[in-house]
Amino acid sequence: MECVTCKGRGLCGRPVCPILRRLEEIAALPKVGERLEGISPPEVFVGRHGYPLVRAGPMVPAGDAPLKPALGMDIGEIIAVRSALVRSEARMTVKEANAPGRLLESCQQMAMSSSPVGAEVSFLKPPKGRLQFDGVLSPSGPTGTLKGMEITTNPAIPRKVDQIVEDRDADAAQSVGELYLSGIGTEHISRLLSLGLLGKRRKLVPTRWSITASDDMIGRQLKEAVIDKPLVRDYYLYSGEDLGNHFEILLLPRSFTFELVEIWMPRSVWAIDGFIGSDREDIRPKKGYSPLAGGYYAARLAVLESLAGLGRQAAVLAVREISEAYWAPLGVWVVRDVARKTMHALPLRLGSLSEALEVMKGRIKTPESQWLKASKLLGGPVQRSLAEF
Repeated sequence: MECVTCKGRGLCGRPVCPILRRLEEIAALPKVGERLEGISPPEVFVGRHGYPLVRAGPMVPAGDAPLKPALGMDIGEIIAVRSALVRSEARMTVKEANAPGRLLESCQQMAMSSSPVGAEVSFLKPPKGRLQFDGVLSPSGPTGTLKGMEITTNPAIPRKVDQIVEDRDADAAQSVGELYLSGIGTEHISRLLSLGLLGKRRKLVPTRWSITASDDMIGRQLKEAVIDKPLVRDYYLYSGEDLGNHFEILLLPRSFTFELVEIWMPRSVWAIDGFIGSDREDIRPKKGYSPLAGGYYAARLAVLESLAGLGRQAAVLAVREISEAYWAPLGVWVVRDVARKTMHALPLRLGSLSEALEVMKGRIKTPESQWLKASKLLGGPVQRSLAEF
């Protein structure tokens, strides 16, 4: 069983995941009593196990208000920041979003805020547990069963958020689109979706699902705008890297197609022996979620944002190569932000596909014979398009 498929769930049969054990050893989890007061990022977690009966509650730091993980920070520094966040959980059904009790209502107020929110929480017993890692979610520290919660500062709720939350006639996709166009960030939108604050039929959505769903919904709306735009005229190659994630993103003068090829190099997190996978779509709506969905929709969003800004459409080949420098999973935000960083860089403008591929081969450490065959967009002999003549 490949680690990239299992991601710490024990599918290999080992009693202890060696990857998670190594990560736990580098983080000193805080000791927390039965009461905790702090400034939440703001962040509220909704679990998926037992769905539609889920565990949900705020993330509160054991100590000073944490920094927001960002590119440019060291992986160990990000883990230290995130391991100080205590996850509080209370059982509730997903349909409670329509008629929230006091606890869920407080969580919803926190989710609506655009800035950190003070909170005081009490637990049935002191939180404990191991450092929790995931390919989609950011790491978090100890977990405790929530007994009570009080918000101690006024949430800063943007007027547009308040307006959309009050609108129960718009569906979730429409609400997400309006929020995004008004400048509300993707993480904020994901929180609103997760806490059951958007759409006509409202319910709690597990955090990992809401992250991917919001990236997908925003991306779909951007795609609809992009496919009516003229093609790029040449081949544009963007390159960027951070936190052990290297991107080569090639725009081709063809009708919209997006393909992500993921290369997990040997000894990178979740891929001791290495792994290569891919997923793609064309101008038609994409159906279903693949195992690469979290990273796929995050990278697609970053590319579509840039295409929309350029007022152009293109076929896109995005190659993400993950090296052993990415030794701990930090969440899908890394993919989104590194892809955005890549698309903000100055691209190489090239006259042909063969020229672009030669440059890509020199930048990607994995031999082209291994990753090129994973691409259906470039499947078969390299062909020239009419735009090249």
